[in-house]
Amino acid sequence: MIIRETYLSKIRPFIGKDIIKVLTGIRRSGKSVLLEQIRNEINSPNTIFLNFEDLENQHLCEYNALHQYICQKIGDCQDTFYLFFDEIQEVRGWEKAINSLRVKYHADIYITGSNSQLLSGELATYIAGRYVSFTVYPFSFQEFRMVNPQYTFDQYMQYGGMPFLSSVHFEPDVSKNYLQDIFHSVVLKDIVKRHKIRDVDLLERIISYALANIGKSFSATSISRFFKSENRVVAPETILNYLKACEEAYLLYRLKSQDIIGKKMLKVNEKYYIADHGLREAIVGSNLQNTELILENIVALELLRRGYKVCVGRLDTREVDFIGEKDGDKLYIQVCYLLHDEPTVLREFGSLLEIRDNYPKYVLYKEGTFKGNYEGIPAIKIEDWLSQN
Repeated sequence: MIIRETYLSKIRPFIGKDIIKVLTGIRRSGKSVLLEQIRNEINSPNTIFLNFEDLENQHLCEYNALHQYICQKIGDCQDTFYLFFDEIQEVRGWEKAINSLRVKYHADIYITGSNSQLLSGELATYIAGRYVSFTVYPFSFQEFRMVNPQYTFDQYMQYGGMPFLSSVHFEPDVSKNYLQDIFHSVVLKDIVKRHKIRDVDLLERIISYALANIGKSFSATSISRFFKSENRVVAPETILNYLKACEEAYLLYRLKSQDIIGKKMLKVNEKYYIADHGLREAIVGSNLQNTELILENIVALELLRRGYKVCVGRLDTREVDFIGEKDGDKLYIQVCYLLHDEPTVLREFGSLLEIRDNYPKYVLYKEGTFKGNYEGIPAIKIEDWLSQN
């Protein structure tokens, strides 16, 4: 089992503190295992761990029942109890139980959920300022290599980083079936069920369109026109709502577009990326044929994983693949597959050279004969950049 130190190092300062720790992220990204790793570090006999997707705990999926159960377990104990609740969104009214337990006992509480709106409702009102959240992503390339140093970057490009796949050694058929199961579970449980979507076929078509166009600029209006060409009328507002539901389930990430010169966010040319590119391979296929798009997806998610606020840059008619901002600093990244001949070098470095500030700028590439830097801007192999801390 890989110890996910990147996340543990962020969570440790809050262990034992009167603040609820919330872990969110797409299903099967490793939240449950991370909870176990936290519990192992704490190593206390006063621990209660409940997974609400386990049928044995179905009778606790209502806030009164859960609250009564925990109160019975803790009893009159005055010591700190460590409470771990996995997939808490399965509990109806869970916010009320969590808030009551927080104020009633010396309780150190950890919860996970598979929806970004977990904290948008009553919990945020009940405990404003009393929780801290962490987004858990599938394995980074570094974690992927920790499983087995012999695994290659091409394998990572094809299969992605869903943690369970390492236990089946990325056997093609097993991996594909598993990833398809995750995808359908996210669609049915976290999107269709949560948002009470009736037209599941339309939802699946919209998701398929987004997956086929990962890393490409498109809008709800362009998708609406696409459906119209297939003799199906769908309002752009409906498409936006469905895409938003996919974002809330952590299936898709939407990156806004920023005018680099004017430093303002634009309402056009947004892009979508998938939480794990292995899911795209399982559903759409052709990851290794759409190399540049997949490389962009990998870099976008890695920037998010490293804590950057990420957007797409615009310079008049030119584009900068990613602008990352964190702690008042900024970086610019251009991503390409091949970096070899002069026209390619001029194209990839050209947009970055037009940016008149002193923040770091990089061209990340997979293959090519070009080495070093171009007018002070370094070119780094994506595999090497992903391996840096």
